[in-house]
Amino acid sequence: MTRGALFWVVVALMLAALPPIASAFGQPFYIDLVRRMMILAIAATSLNLILGYGGMVSFGHAAYLGLGAYSVGILAFYGITSGWAQWPVAIGASALAALAIGAVSIRTSGIYFIMITLAFTQMLYYLGISLEVFGGDDGMRLRSRSQFSGLIDLGNAVRFYYLCLALMLLTIYVTYRIVNSRFGMVIRAAKSNEARSRAIGFSPYRYRLTAFVIAGAICGLAGALYANHTNYITPGLASWVQSGDLMFMVILGGMASTAGPMIGAFALLIAEEILKGWTEHWQVILGPLLVLSVIFFKRGLAGIFERPHA
Repeated sequence: MTRGALFWVVVALMLAALPPIASAFGQPFYIDLVRRMMILAIAATSLNLILGYGGMVSFGHAAYLGLGAYSVGILAFYGITSGWAQWPVAIGASALAALAIGAVSIRTSGIYFIMITLAFTQMLYYLGISLEVFGGDDGMRLRSRSQFSGLIDLGNAVRFYYLCLALMLLTIYVTYRIVNSRFGMVIRAAKSNEARSRAIGFSPYRYRLTAFVIAGAICGLAGALYANHTNYITPGLASWVQSGDLMFMVILGGMASTAGPMIGAFALLIAEEILKGWTEHWQVILGPLLVLSVIFFKRGLAGIFERPHA
């Protein structure tokens, strides 16, 4: 067994063992905490596809997280509680938004790309604030968790946990296969040298746009999960601050690495929880710690376990 395969077996076993251990010790809080980490790891993995492998510094990725969450919340508001309807809408709406945003932003590069993605995110954020029927700035409570015809009960914390675990591992595996396919090689080649990619007959724009849409769709799935996790949806999910958090998870864990987004999401949220329990001024301490981690782990925390793609 390779080192990478052994790492994923250990991760899967440890995460699978957490619910019974937490229940035995009467600590259900940790089930909810790790579930949140896994959901944000899915969102960070989707960002890594375009940021780490594609070199597209999107400051608007949280827009798809918010769209996915609001898709579930709005459908539930009108009495549509079936997850078989809600989740495809969440994924589809996020993919369509990514298609529209990507069609414009990918034609640019550098600071222009960053500002366009940021502008679109803020537009969706302010749209959420303006929708008073859905709570406006205060957000909206999810009327009912997504229903799956009795197959999966999201009201059961443990079953919901294992669903998130399965979807996180599936997302990481699918992203890994995409990156190591012919399609992924073109994305990585365009990041390294766009002119050379054009010279050998590939159009980076089409490949990048496709990757952008895939990333948006996956993040929309994370949004649907997040809405069911919190039972409450706010416009802040689509803000640039949330986009920055996702970006830092990818950077902290290690860009262009399979495990990086997951490790970054877990490390950041664990650090937050520890510091919150210690002081109310935890952000003052967290900031320098994150800066030091980036300085001393240039390949991210995942560099300890695996070699990232060039």
